[in-house]
Amino acid sequence: MCLSSTSSATPRILLTGATGYVGGRLLPRLEEHGCLVRCMSRRPDALRGRVARTTEVVAGDVLDANSLATALDGVEVAYYFVHSMGARSDFEHEDRKAASNFAAAARAAGVRRIIYLGGLGTADKKLSKHLRSRQETGDLLRASGAQVVEFRASIVIGSGSLSFELIRALVERLFVMICPRWVRVLAQPISIEDLLDYLIEAMNFSHNESEIFEIGGPDRVSYEQIMREYAEQRGLQRHMIPVPVLTPRLSSLWLGLVTPVYARVGRKLVESLRNPTVVSSRRAAEVFSVRPRGLRAAVERAITNEDREIAETRWSDALSSAGRPRSWGGDSLWQPPRRFACR
Repeated sequence: MCLSSTSSATPRILLTGATGYVGGRLLPRLEEHGCLVRCMSRRPDALRGRVARTTEVVAGDVLDANSLATALDGVEVAYYFVHSMGARSDFEHEDRKAASNFAAAARAAGVRRIIYLGGLGTADKKLSKHLRSRQETGDLLRASGAQVVEFRASIVIGSGSLSFELIRALVERLFVMICPRWVRVLAQPISIEDLLDYLIEAMNFSHNESEIFEIGGPDRVSYEQIMREYAEQRGLQRHMIPVPVLTPRLSSLWLGLVTPVYARVGRKLVESLRNPTVVSSRRAAEVFSVRPRGLRAAVERAITNEDREIAETRWSDALSSAGRPRSWGGDSLWQPPRRFACR
């Protein structure tokens, strides 16, 4: 069971971003454990055919504050997987507005816990706009007064993920790769399966205060090392030529030409890759039972799943708060915690 309860009523769990990569993978896990899930989507008709009979789908848009009351009514735990990296306008402004609207609505609805997935990175002036916005979103959600369990992760390795599709496309298509400096910046990848385990455990988080957890696998590696690992497992010989130039803008245009990653999303991703994203705290290992697998095992699983006819969910399936197809998204009333049970 994913949850346990002292209450006779099973709590309603709100899942935002169910059309996105992580939310789309988490949804069937919640359903398999009998959790009463409510999915909020700007396009509910696009989601209704993909959920279990017991799952409710409601219309809601984090950029429209008036649309959130119904979605959050009766909800005790909410997953927040929304961001606007694919937006053509100012994505930082949209992320800020979305998180503020959701926090205010959660406060009004008496939501007890918000589980949020953000990004690793040391908060300083060199932090990219994308990672800065992810961390600011966590701050704004905590203003709701609900307990916020925030996970900060680096690269997610899994079939269909943005990071894995980027690596896969580059290695599969290019015999010789020109590698700018960002491919040698350190990251701490985590497999999608281990990330989902953390998200499930967070529903029964036994502590009373909001907390930030840095999560990742045991290996600190660069994108170049991940690409070499992928090439080795696929039996491919690839040559990587380091160069000191290739700006983030040129890198994003290059990615847009040789991979399925759209140039504007690729640019924001590449800008973030200049920042090391490694775990500096072992707090997650002290609190959660998850013991993440290493890079080799994570890539092996991703390749196996990617080789299926269609990956379960892909990053490009997401319907973000920007309101456009193919955009990236995920799509003080605190009370003592209860332990919940899903059937």
